[in-house]
Amino acid sequence: MASLTLVPPNTMFVHKHKHNNKSTINSPNISIQRTLPCFSSSTNNNSSLRTLSALSSSVGGVESSSVVSQDTTNSLQRVEVFDLNGNSVLISDLWKDRKAVVAFARHFGCVLCRKRADYLAAKKDVMDASGVALVIIGPGSVDQAKTFAQQTGFKGEAYADPAYSSYKALNFVSGVTTTFTPGAGLKIIQLYMEGYRQDWGLSFEKDTRERGGWQQGGIIVAGPGISNISYLHKDKEAGDDPDIEDILKACCS
Repeated sequence: MASLTLVPPNTMFVHKHKHNNKSTINSPNISIQRTLPCFSSSTNNNSSLRTLSALSSSVGGVESSSVVSQDTTNSLQRVEVFDLNGNSVLISDLWKDRKAVVAFARHFGCVLCRKRADYLAAKKDVMDASGVALVIIGPGSVDQAKTFAQQTGFKGEAYADPAYSSYKALNFVSGVTTTFTPGAGLKIIQLYMEGYRQDWGLSFEKDTRERGGWQQGGIIVAGPGISNISYLHKDKEAGDDPDIEDILKACCS
């Protein structure tokens, strides 16, 4: 039976006791002791090493993909988005070899999404210092994404998801009741007072009007590694931005 013992923060290591076949895995937060079978063959040895690897990952945060299901991860690996030059990119490639903060806009004309782009870009220097990329994705065309990037001067990377595939894979909410809420209304008034404006031309383009007008987005922190999604925020309503410090803690601490 495993026993959990709190220990002071330290570097993770695995120590095998010589006489009783016990191994201790120390992580920054906990220590786990588990009696392991003797390594009587190379097959058993490899199996036991895999067990140790899995334990160290789960308790040490080396691989942190538990915030999404395996089905979601598999779905994302089939999603294609498009850069501003119209090139197709697998969305998981955006964080395969690096860590990235990926924001999902409601649509490219949305005034609330323009604020989201600014509040994330205001911390881009912190992300840059940690080697973290900043990405925004919107449901719409490449031309809409280009217009958004030009209008906002967004400092990160912008991609279009014309098929809404990433939104479906992450199961982001959509609907009139998530768009027209008292909280969203107050935020829009505040943003207009700050000088932000909705692009009604982009908002009423056919595809956005018929498919994406009620779509909500979210924010993830992912990578490196295509299955490593360590933070997920799903907007409950329009303008539901999480605390920026929570994002920075997930990406840059």
